[in-house]
Amino acid sequence: MPNRRIVVFPEVLSMPDQELPPSIFQMLERNVGKKIRVILEPSYGFEGTLVAVTQQPSGIWLSEAEAIVLRTTMASPIPQVASREERSELYLNLNSVQRIEVIHTAAPRSSR
Repeated sequence: MPNRRIVVFPEVLSMPDQELPPSIFQMLERNVGKKIRVILEPSYGFEGTLVAVTQQPSGIWLSEAEAIVLRTTMASPIPQVASREERSELYLNLNSVQRIEVIHTAAPRSSR
């Protein structure tokens, strides 16, 4: 399972009438080229490679995107991907985003 660093800023993204602070865009721009998971609703989101960040309108572009459905259970309360559907290029407005996760793939360990 890949290690993940979670970047969460729901209090900023839930204010559609206000401009997002520059630090949000700086954090996103540092992750251009990396695989991310964008959660729009508790059980729905997208995974793909972050290729661009726009400020007007505030949003992100994903390539090689997949729509994902997340499920939780009593035994496993952490959301897990239950299904995927391929998409291609995708633009997401940051006002509709609840959470963004940067997915880090673990480097293969060399045997000693």
